[in-house]
Amino acid sequence: MNSKSPTDPAPAGADPEQRVFEPEHLRHWSFQGTSLAVLGHPVRHSISPAMHNAALARMARTDPRFHKWCYFKFDIPPDQLPEVLPLFHQHRFRGINLTIPHKTEVLPLLSQIDPDARRMGAVNTLVWTPDGYEGYNTDGYGLSTATAEEPGFPLSSGPVILLGAGGAARAAAVQCLLNSCPELWLGNRNPERLDSLYRDLVTIRKPPTRLETFGLKDLPHDLPGRALIVNATSLGLSPEDPAPVDLASLRGDYSVYDMIYPGPGRPETALLREARRLGFPAAHGLSMLIHQGARSLEIWSGGSVSVDAMRQAAERALAVPEGKKRRG
Repeated sequence: MNSKSPTDPAPAGADPEQRVFEPEHLRHWSFQGTSLAVLGHPVRHSISPAMHNAALARMARTDPRFHKWCYFKFDIPPDQLPEVLPLFHQHRFRGINLTIPHKTEVLPLLSQIDPDARRMGAVNTLVWTPDGYEGYNTDGYGLSTATAEEPGFPLSSGPVILLGAGGAARAAAVQCLLNSCPELWLGNRNPERLDSLYRDLVTIRKPPTRLETFGLKDLPHDLPGRALIVNATSLGLSPEDPAPVDLASLRGDYSVYDMIYPGPGRPETALLREARRLGFPAAHGLSMLIHQGARSLEIWSGGSVSVDAMRQAAERALAVPEGKKRRG
């Protein structure tokens, strides 16, 4: 670790990569350094502190400023967010990441919102300013960078078949349009939610991008034969979940990216297992998590961030079962 834990009612020597802080700790915060944090509910599973603190340790090798930077995780119930966000600002938390369920609920609490984040309808990155927090969304950047890396299908290089119509899908869809994706096909189980997303995207689409929708149980016959399939649904979070679409029924040459990544108690998704069986290039969502995190840290620090350090820390964190990680 590059710094010590803050002084609070926590046990002495509590490791900020393992410890889950709560609102009452924030009221007595006295960390003598630059604080960063991820806020969620629940948040115990988050590996963001391991990733960010590993990158900060690497940065501190060449820049002593980062010796006093540390990243923590806070479990903040959604009804307490309006009350505690000013406390984070008061204690000058330089940067905050947001995960479920705060990405949309935080919007009215911000002083400014980046235009692309506003189009995505959610923020995952907050930046301290004297007037309050500014909101950004690095999830789209994470997806764009990750798919270009593996399975090697940049969003601008061909049609994208996006599965889902929730918050994750919306951010992904907007990023596809920002990257001038030639065709975007949106599939979802709920037609009302799908229609709502389509109407919003039409207002920001720039020709010649083609925008189409379909039901996941009624695959259209004219789906593109070469495309990137992106799973932004929740199917795969539970080990028994089926794939959102039957890849074997599709006729074409596809690459597959699943935003869900494996971890303790959660194996690779059925969609990815089927993709690999069929010989399709495929990748899971850990790379997206890593790249969005690196982009957040770049925004906060203004420095160069080691994606490699983040990836190694993330892989270590996910390889060790909860409760057996080294502490202290």
